[in-house]
Amino acid sequence: MNNRKQQVDDFFNQYRDIFNNAISVDAHDIEQTAGLYSDCFIGANPLGVQCGRNDKELRDFLLKGYIFYKKIGTTSMDIVSKEIVILDEFHTMTKVLWKSNFIKPDNSKVSIEFENIYFTQTKENQHKIFAWITGNEQAALKEHGLI
Repeated sequence: MNNRKQQVDDFFNQYRDIFNNAISVDAHDIEQTAGLYSDCFIGANPLGVQCGRNDKELRDFLLKGYIFYKKIGTTSMDIVSKEIVILDEFHTMTKVLWKSNFIKPDNSKVSIEFENIYFTQTKENQHKIFAWITGNEQAALKEHGLI
């Protein structure tokens, strides 16, 4: 793996670790999570496309997200695989296959695998997510009886 791909690989490992830490404690480090995103970004899923800014609204959204994931029994998020494509000197596309692990109210365990595609920009060896494409997470959570 070349140096740039290794840096992006490490970035997504950090992303995973920050998420897992946030759902395992009551005091969430929202600034650490927000630091993974560029000043403005775009997200797309089957329900539509949204644009956002890295501001208080994002931080509120992240906090609500962590609270939601803990509430539905999320115990961890693992990376199954990563496919990193260097697009040019500053940009990469990374396809991450995630495995989310949950404990349901009846104490049974369930795991859901899903794939997200992230676009990152690298400046001065700092990687920031500026776009992502996801599937229909809510439908998958409903299908597995988590919501």
